[in-house]
Amino acid sequence: MRERIWAPLPLLLLLLLPQPLWGGPPALEPGPLQPFDLLYASGVAAYYSGDYELAVRDLEAALRSHRRLQEIRARCARHCAARRPLAPPGAGPGAELPFFRAVLERAHCYRSCESQRLGGPASRHRVSEDVRSDFQRRVPYNYLQRAYIKLNQLEKAVEAAHTFFMANPEHMEMQQNIENYRTMAGVEALHLVDREAKPHLESYSAGVKHYEADDFELAIKCFEQALREYFSEDMECRALCGGPQRFEEYEYLGYKAGLYEAIADHYMQVLVCQHECVRELATRPGRLSPIENFLPLHYDYLQFAYYRVGEYVKALECAKAYLLLHPDDEDVLVNVDYYESLLDDSVDPASIEAREDLAMFVKRHKLESELIKSAAEGLGFSYTEPNYWIRYGGRQDENRIPSGVNVEGAEVHGLSMGKKSPKIDRDLREGGPLLYENITFVYNSEQLNGTQRVLLDNVLSEEQCRELHSVASGIMLVGDGYRGKTSPHTPNEKFEGATVLKALKFGYEGRVPLKSARLFYDISEKARKIVESYFMLNSTLYFSYTHMVCRTALSGQQDRRNDLSHPIHADNCLLDPEANECWKEPPAYTFRDYSALLYMNDDFEGGEFIFTEMDAKTVTASIKPKCGRMISFSSGGENPHGVKAVTKGQRCAVALWFTLDPLYRELHPRTDSFCTKEPG
Repeated sequence: MRERIWAPLPLLLLLLLPQPLWGGPPALEPGPLQPFDLLYASGVAAYYSGDYELAVRDLEAALRSHRRLQEIRARCARHCAARRPLAPPGAGPGAELPFFRAVLERAHCYRSCESQRLGGPASRHRVSEDVRSDFQRRVPYNYLQRAYIKLNQLEKAVEAAHTFFMANPEHMEMQQNIENYRTMAGVEALHLVDREAKPHLESYSAGVKHYEADDFELAIKCFEQALREYFSEDMECRALCGGPQRFEEYEYLGYKAGLYEAIADHYMQVLVCQHECVRELATRPGRLSPIENFLPLHYDYLQFAYYRVGEYVKALECAKAYLLLHPDDEDVLVNVDYYESLLDDSVDPASIEAREDLAMFVKRHKLESELIKSAAEGLGFSYTEPNYWIRYGGRQDENRIPSGVNVEGAEVHGLSMGKKSPKIDRDLREGGPLLYENITFVYNSEQLNGTQRVLLDNVLSEEQCRELHSVASGIMLVGDGYRGKTSPHTPNEKFEGATVLKALKFGYEGRVPLKSARLFYDISEKARKIVESYFMLNSTLYFSYTHMVCRTALSGQQDRRNDLSHPIHADNCLLDPEANECWKEPPAYTFRDYSALLYMNDDFEGGEFIFTEMDAKTVTASIKPKCGRMISFSSGGENPHGVKAVTKGQRCAVALWFTLDPLYRELHPRTDSFCTKEPG
């Protein structure tokens, strides 16, 4: 039943609608703003027709139009929130009417403001989900970098390529393009510019550099500026959520949704959008990835920087702010005790509270979370609260615990002054159901001498293995996924690969049996469900990338081989064996959470899959592939792995990488729309 009222609607609207932040009207545009999707379509068409000057003109105009549209929408939302404030309704008959009148007036203000500033109806600027996705993924910059190269404008091409790559670190072709540009005259000395970089990330990066140089005064200045910029950008993001939502008419129990239910459903989408601004600002790809740590790390850096300049009250405020997000961090708990011991006798440590900026932010975030969870049941939709404050081991330096703290005492509480082992950013669980009959459990993490590992047999039947092997021979390309390089990992083997999309395409074209091509897709989905269930994940696991791969030993090149078929690596961080670390930053695929390999044959020599310690030398487990065998594991630095040399025959497998973040799910461009077709 959908009958109970879970929250007074006017109060809900008060919580949801943008709060007054700025009251001045946005400046008028010199002329009607051109719809960015039309400019984008024109630019792409010009690119494919070879008119690169026109392509650059229209693509750059599309980016400017998109940026200006966002600015106008945010400023109109803030302007109208200031002009049309809302107040809680009173009591008695009709008491809610003034409230709803204010809501309607605010809506009219917003529409009028948009129309005036855009120079025409806002409906002209509504775009398809495909175009929206392209701009989110920065696809226009991919076209731009190629067009600029055609026009011999190398510096602009580098900027466009880098901007695209920062949002698509898994794009191997773009990575190679940037390397090629670096080798051209004068490019190596150029500073790489991310044209879409958020100001708060730039200030944060500068703060880290000053901190590492022990210039704590400047570090404080930069970190404080970054926080102001972050909270400002957060409010702008929230203001943009007040616009049109993707809303379809609902029918409940045979009757159409009533006014209250429809409005509540719409505004719940607004609230979820605003709640997700934490992710929108926090997960921007780039050098600072994984930036989920952004807010906590700010206060972590600041607490010690303020300590070093002798401002103990501010150090204590920042440490307590950090604990709002990570209340069990023993290092910072020790710091709090130490800072309190440094205060003047006239200052009561209990009177020093967490920084107000973060305290208010966290309070609002928790209230939103509670409201969404209660509304989810009342409105009948599913919602799982993500962990927005993921830790990847925290800041690692000698300043993590201030000098003066009793290190021996700290050790008693489990603190360590050295590097921490890699951490997984979720509850470690395994042993869930395998879902399918005939699958045989072989080894768990403990038996494989590691963390989040499982080995299974009979995931595929012998017949399915033969069918997949047959498909492989018909669809694979040499060097697929590695820019056509025949031997990307070792000169002693040939590498071939194919994606699910390619298999299905060949199936529909009749070049391979469609049933066999479909099998590739089906067994990939089977593997995904098994991994999600076995590791008992509490949120959906998405495909990040799926690749059928075969490695073939090259005859005459196998004598006295001492290399690997695939060097030791981790799947979501850059393995640094000498430092015993794994750096979670691009060009690593930082968004990958779990990996799996599903083997198709065993009629070859060598090719064992191995796990190692982080030194990339000490083998902790070795697995011999065979038909239907699957190894799965978490993708981080806790699971370095590689493949021993294939010395005879051909070794084939389906490699699967998964993510818990839907933003990075595997996307296949539609073939019927040139606007979603990436150049290349």
